[in-house]
Amino acid sequence: MTSELQGKRIAFLVAQEGVEEVELVKPWEAVERAGAQHELIAPEEGEVQAFNHLDKGSKFQVDRTLGEAKPEEYDGVVLPGGVANPDLLRTDRRAVRFLQRFFSEGKPVGVICHGPWTLVEAGLVRGRKLTSWPSLQTDIRNAGGEWVDQEIVVDQGLVSSRKPDDLPAFCSKIVEEFAEGRHEVAHAGATANA
Repeated sequence: MTSELQGKRIAFLVAQEGVEEVELVKPWEAVERAGAQHELIAPEEGEVQAFNHLDKGSKFQVDRTLGEAKPEEYDGVVLPGGVANPDLLRTDRRAVRFLQRFFSEGKPVGVICHGPWTLVEAGLVRGRKLTSWPSLQTDIRNAGGEWVDQEIVVDQGLVSSRKPDDLPAFCSKIVEEFAEGRHEVAHAGATANA
């Protein structure tokens, strides 16, 4: 265990169902190894049902609900993918507001695979360069973002990757960005749809 993130608290924001298990677990393990405390945040109490692509995977206990969690209590946030997870999460106004407040404070965010759908809904990709699962590129461009096909992209604290194969680079980079902390530049989109 290293101490890069000692004293830091990282939120993992997911829907109740549909998160891609490996995209939750591997980043979770990375921040834990770096010394951070992590919390699983979901819309409701109870458990989150993870998936391994289209098959049900493990269940994970929710630490805090969206109604209880406050962005100012966290030093970073991770948005794992899975097709259903971000699609459900982006319809929850509490999740959208949580992310808008988080971005307005310039805190680092890690997002992978289909995860950027929630950022699109929150109006947070305008003027940013990021990557994702390829099927999201039109959504990102239509929302004013610059989509690129790269393993890892960092834009002022926003770390994005395309797929589970990118997890080693993604995990390393989110730890680095979470250790760095807040970024001075907050994009205008951070308050959109508030």
